[in-house]
Amino acid sequence: MYVSPIREPLIKGNKTYSQITKDIAAPIEGKPGKAWYMGISLSLSAMFLGLAMMGWTIWEGIGTWGLNRTIGWGWGITNFVWWVGIGHAGTFISAILLLFRQKWRTSINRSAEAMTIFAVLCAGLFPLIHMGRPLLAFFVFPYPNTRDLWVNFNSPLLWDVFAISTYLLVSLLFWYMGLIPDIGTMRDRVKSKAKKFIYGLLSFGWTGSVKHWQRHEKLSLILAGLAAPLVLSVHSIVSADFATSIIPGWHTTIFPPYFVAGAIFSGFAMVLTLLIVTRKVLNLENYITLAHIESMNKIIIATGSIVGIAYLTELFISWYSGVEYEQYAFLNRAAGPYWWAYAIMMTCNVISPQLLWFRKLRRNLVFTFILSIFINIGMWFERFVIIVTSLHRDYLPSSWSMYKPTLVEVGIFVGTLGLFFTCFLLFIRAFPVIAIAEVKTVVKSSGEKEIKNETL
Repeated sequence: MYVSPIREPLIKGNKTYSQITKDIAAPIEGKPGKAWYMGISLSLSAMFLGLAMMGWTIWEGIGTWGLNRTIGWGWGITNFVWWVGIGHAGTFISAILLLFRQKWRTSINRSAEAMTIFAVLCAGLFPLIHMGRPLLAFFVFPYPNTRDLWVNFNSPLLWDVFAISTYLLVSLLFWYMGLIPDIGTMRDRVKSKAKKFIYGLLSFGWTGSVKHWQRHEKLSLILAGLAAPLVLSVHSIVSADFATSIIPGWHTTIFPPYFVAGAIFSGFAMVLTLLIVTRKVLNLENYITLAHIESMNKIIIATGSIVGIAYLTELFISWYSGVEYEQYAFLNRAAGPYWWAYAIMMTCNVISPQLLWFRKLRRNLVFTFILSIFINIGMWFERFVIIVTSLHRDYLPSSWSMYKPTLVEVGIFVGTLGLFFTCFLLFIRAFPVIAIAEVKTVVKSSGEKEIKNETL
């Protein structure tokens, strides 16, 4: 097989197949370290705080939030859009990069897929609570009923229900399909009878025969083909929640591509945040290398640049439209009472990612980790700016109002962060965080040992 002399190995340490299995299975077979216990304690505390705040909201009502008659959407919907965006990178890495045969995805796709599922779960909580009566949430689904009630198919909010539930289902199936060979491996390795039984049940009788592999690969490609358009559709539909309204600052056709690029941008930032910590804590530096970090940073440059162009395009369109309300909405974003949120958004999303054009910074772990957190903060403020600054000054000056979140809203947001990290920490203790079977397929062409031999 031809190996480029300038290609950097994706798997380091001259690994053999048995060493790969042993290294990746080690975090599951061994006892967790202090870092894991500290992480799970913090995330569980945050999650229980969020549960308490959710319970308080349901008991007392939405009046516990900082919403008013002008700003009916605040933190809840901001957080919803932010979490849905974070869920995008998982399917992008898994499905689209698989279809394009990108080998560097094999070390990061498993954790990215898991991240997608946990992020979408967190996102789904906010519309549920925002309804005020979560027990009646089934009203959003179209089904024959005796009350002669039917959902409004003209509403993009209903499209959200279909898009996100489909996305969650396909992502879950895709993630689980990739896990089956590795679950079979864990079933054969664990000593405990209880664990052997559970892994045996979850592996669906996987034996690793040729027929099993053929079916596995076919189904993986089919699911990837289904998931790829969903990446584009889900956040496009979320953007339609805004774009179909007549609120100045929302009523724009650039939203679908702008939201999709922003979602992949924020999703990759969250993947980097998680993986930089995971590779260090679980000793996986040989599998999640600087080459992987650099590849993800290149995608961040591309998507961050698209987001920056979208911001400038919005400004141009508002000026060129000649509509004074539209022009005022954007002037108010940049120089109004919430100028600080706009400044944070522009600094974190447009200026800071451009530093990644320097190769040394793209390969610097500390810088990348800090930048990924900056991007997550910036993308959260992007949603806040779009939602709150557009609503707080609408057509009628008599109804202008300011918005600030209450402690209950902050507690719920912290709770979803706790839920997300709790799920991720439990995931890395239960399943291989790197796809063992998929990593082995690239060793022959991208492993350090093979590349050295080929070069010699």
